[in-house]
Amino acid sequence: MLAEVLRWGVPALVVVVVAGIAVVAIAWAVRAARRSPRARSAADDARTTAGADLVRLDDAVDELDLEVGLSGALYGGNAPASLRRARMTAQHVRDDAFEVFRTISDDPSLLPVEVQRRARTISTRVTEAMAAITHARAEHDAWMQANTSAAAQITSARERLAHLRVQMGDPSALVAQLRERYDEPEWKDAAAAAAAASAHADEAEQLLGRAAASAHDPSRSALSDLTLAERRIRAAQNEARRLEEVHGFIAQAVHTLPDEFEAARAALRQAMTVREQLEPDAAERLGAAVREAESSLRACEKDAARRPTAALDGVARLRDRLDLALGDARTTQQRLRNARTALAGTIAAAQSALARAEASVPGYGADARVRLASARDELATARQLPDPVEALDAARRAMRHAEDAQALAAYDRMSAGR
Repeated sequence: MLAEVLRWGVPALVVVVVAGIAVVAIAWAVRAARRSPRARSAADDARTTAGADLVRLDDAVDELDLEVGLSGALYGGNAPASLRRARMTAQHVRDDAFEVFRTISDDPSLLPVEVQRRARTISTRVTEAMAAITHARAEHDAWMQANTSAAAQITSARERLAHLRVQMGDPSALVAQLRERYDEPEWKDAAAAAAAASAHADEAEQLLGRAAASAHDPSRSALSDLTLAERRIRAAQNEARRLEEVHGFIAQAVHTLPDEFEAARAALRQAMTVREQLEPDAAERLGAAVREAESSLRACEKDAARRPTAALDGVARLRDRLDLALGDARTTQQRLRNARTALAGTIAAAQSALARAEASVPGYGADARVRLASARDELATARQLPDPVEALDAARRAMRHAEDAQALAAYDRMSAGR
């Protein structure tokens, strides 16, 4: 009986072992292939394509925002709702795609095949959204051809442009005031916005004049010049708003800096109190961090009169570094008190960083835009969270994302220059 068992069992066991080895070898080969340089290259190519598609959709959404606004301004809300529906759909697709693109960019645990799959999903959804935008524009253009009157639209546009000029006043005068009181890094964005606002308004006036001439000539169409003039009016409004924001950030920094300096000094005193309760090595490390923070605070106070927003940013950063140095050495009550005193200044610094990023990122790659979207999300979260510690963490993340967005846009500019 034993001989019979061996005669049948040994070959069966050999077959099972060989089959198991084959299965393991195949699994290993498949796993290696999914992580091979070729797979990573294909994933990188798919991610690059998805990024380009995402940039195209983001630009299209910005353009749709303008077109929907123009439709309401030019046609009194009577135009078909196709543009608004297409914009809402495209915004949802873009926001979801930003989130997916962020994961395939930041998650190193994803296999190349999964990166490739998600990237292709982004490209597919972008293609569908762009097709819906094209259809909506065609429907809107057909409605315009059948229902619009150039003369009334030109009159309305001229009234809006005149109102905008009254609102803007003399942008150069505001810049001159800022130039007199503050260093160039404080007012250079305001100067750029003021120049752009005036240039857009002047161009809009020229385009409206040309459109008016075309409106009286049956052989010519005024619609293209009129539409372009409306876009220049909107661009001038955006630049005027940016000028006001920069001025507002400076005024806010000037107003809040005394309280921020006092809160920072209180945080340093608290850190020294905590230091007395630590072991010698930990106390020495914290002491070095406190001395560095004190030096940074003195530098911020020295430059505050001429560089208020930079000083506010510096205070937010030194408090961030001080929190890292303190770690878990503080009580819960001390952490809450510190977060409450640091939150307002950090949110103001994050707003300023986000405004700078928003001015520099448009026109550049998907990575910069994703970081910009993350900064917006984190800043919105910081404003909504009831817990001051969590809100402070979100505001600090918003600052870092905004700075990353600026750096990535600068890299794109440098790469394009090369």
